[in-house]
Order: sequence, then structure tokens, then C-alpha cells
Amino acid sequence: MALRGISVVELAGLAPGPFCGMVLADFGAQVVRVDWPGSLGDVSCLSRGKRSLAVDLKQPRGVAVVRRLCARADVVLEPFRHGVMEKLQLGPEILQKENPRLIYARLTGFGQSGRLSKVAGHDINFLALSGVLSKIGRSGESPYAPLNLLADFGGGGLMCTLGIMLALFERTRSGRGQVIDASMVEGAAYVSSFLWKTSKTALWQQPRGKNILDSGAPFYETYRTADGGFMAVGAIEPKFYKLLLKGLGLKSDELPDQMSMTDWPEMKKKFADIFAKKTRVEWCQIFEGTDACVTPVLTLEEASHHDHNRARGSFLTDARQGVSPRPAPLLSRTPAVPSLGRDPILGEHTEEILKEVGFSQEEINQLFADKIVGGSKLRSSL
Repeated sequence: MALRGISVVELAGLAPGPFCGMVLADFGAQVVRVDWPGSLGDVSCLSRGKRSLAVDLKQPRGVAVVRRLCARADVVLEPFRHGVMEKLQLGPEILQKENPRLIYARLTGFGQSGRLSKVAGHDINFLALSGVLSKIGRSGESPYAPLNLLADFGGGGLMCTLGIMLALFERTRSGRGQVIDASMVEGAAYVSSFLWKTSKTALWQQPRGKNILDSGAPFYETYRTADGGFMAVGAIEPKFYKLLLKGLGLKSDELPDQMSMTDWPEMKKKFADIFAKKTRVEWCQIFEGTDACVTPVLTLEEASHHDHNRARGSFLTDARQGVSPRPAPLLSRTPAVPSLGRDPILGEHTEEILKEVGFSQEEINQLFADKIVGGSKLRSSL
């Protein structure tokens, strides 16, 4: 795998950090998740392929354990607000003195500087401050966040992963590590560069919810079917729009021009009435094999069983019959080979990780006895 031989120390946190660590593990990195003894472990369920070390970082000896681990690592991934790791004596200045090749990734909502750097927040707050949330929502309604995907995972976890990969690549030339300041506010804005670059063009001339891509246009919308399902329509280009009209049984010469915005509300009602007369299956049959850009809105379960996705192997089934997306993108020579075993139990690998970094059995036993480290001693089949 592409990241074989890369070791990562992931400080346990909420969704964005675990996702970043899982991506690295999926593509071959050896990821150790540092958990707090007595915690619930990874509530985000994104620890595929990782190992768990439970250690009390409030104890100086616990900090020493992690510093020893980081001295051999390629990457440290930490999700805390600015200053937390410095208070623990685990900041980049300390760790990179001991390991100059260390890449230190700091994944936070507001970044490592500025007046909000120590303030709490979640995806919806980061998205709001990025400016992007103001553009998401239907006409006449309040802005709404698309789950917690855009800031947490797109602008956060995935952009942090990119930063780590860039730093690893640069290290092949310089031999030196560096610090990555991954802000979810900035990541969400950067992922939305298309919106910023086109904000003054015809794409966004109208208020929120009345433009082509934000549910204003009848040809870029979802419609309910007779059986309660939904169809997604994305027929933007004129040639695709003609095929949409054909499938709906409409004649273009009897309708307003596609881009007549004043007619869009009435056209949406017309399309909605037509879609409501047939089931989702019937509409799938009508548009099958066409370029009308009309597809069914699938549930998660349906997506994993769709014939196209099954042919590509787009979803995985793990040892416990849980289904999840296959890592993307697909590399031709060194594809990801994600673990199909269960996620690690809290502290499951504490003893073996301590042995790997040079602790003797006597030292390990004392660390357990003094409650510096903890967790289950069960062995994993990851």
C-alpha cells in the first residue's frame, strides 16, 4: 500500500481527526490511537485498521510514554484547541526537537491563531464563519448545514490528510518535518472555492435558493415519486434538458425557455406533478441509458446494493457484516487494503505498543499497576 511503513500517532478526538487517521490507515499507515483510560473510545466509529493505546496524559509518566512513541513516529495528529498540547508538554516545539522528521498535524475548528483559536465550536459554526453556510438552503428558509460533512470531514479531516501527504512528500527532499495548521473554517472555504470564484457571476445573481445549483432551478432538484421515493434531476446543459423533457413527456416548444427564471417556480410545480404520477422504479426505467441526468435518490442500504456500485466494489462488508464505503480514490498499483476486522477496543494494544517502543515487561506491569496506562489486554486480529 502507498503509505506502508509510515507510523502515525493519533490523539483521540471527535469525527474529523479519526476520519483523517482512518484514511491514512486504509492506505497502509500504522496508526496508533492514543485514548484516555476510562473514555468511551472512538464514538465516531472511524478506527478501522488502528491500534489503541490507553494512557493518562494528566500524569507526567503518561506524557513520557507518548513522547517516547512520538520520537519514533512519522506523523502526530492532534485535534485539541490551541495550547492544550503545549500544557501537556507535547507541543511541536518539544516533539520536533526529539524527532526533527516529525510531521505535526493540528486539526482544529478555528486554527492555531486568531481570537477564536481557543473557542469551542462544531461543524455548523465553522461552516457559518467560512461564509459558505449563507449560501446553503431553500428560498424563504433559514440556512442549513448539510449534515456535518462539509466542515468536519471535507474541510477538516480530508484537507488535513492532504496536508499530511504534502508534508510527507516534501520531507523526501528536505528530510525535515513541519507543523500543519488545519482549520476547518479555512478548509470549508477552500473546498468551496468554486462558490467564491463564481460568486459574482450569473450562477449566484439571485438570493439563496433561487439560483441554478441551490434548488432554484426546476432542472436541478429532487422530486417525490408516487411510492414516496425521490428522483434527483441535474439536467443543466440544454442537450440534457431536452432529454429530461422527453422522459417527462413534455415538448420544449410548448414550454418557457429553460433559463427563464421567472418561470422556474411554475416549472417546478409542473415537474413535481409529473414525477408524482409514477413510482421511482418506473422513472428509473424511463431514464435508464439516457443522458438526462436523472437518477434515483438511494438510501445508504440501497447504494451498497446498486448494480453499478456492486460491479465496482464501491462498498465493503466487514467481519461483523457492517457496510461502509471502500477507500477512494482507487490506485492502480497500490490500492488501499482496509482492515475488515472489528475496530479496536479501548487500550487493546497498550502492552504490545509499549513493548515496541522499548519498555520492559517489568516497566509495563508497573505502568498498569500505577494506572498510568490501561485498557483491555485482548489481542486484535486487525
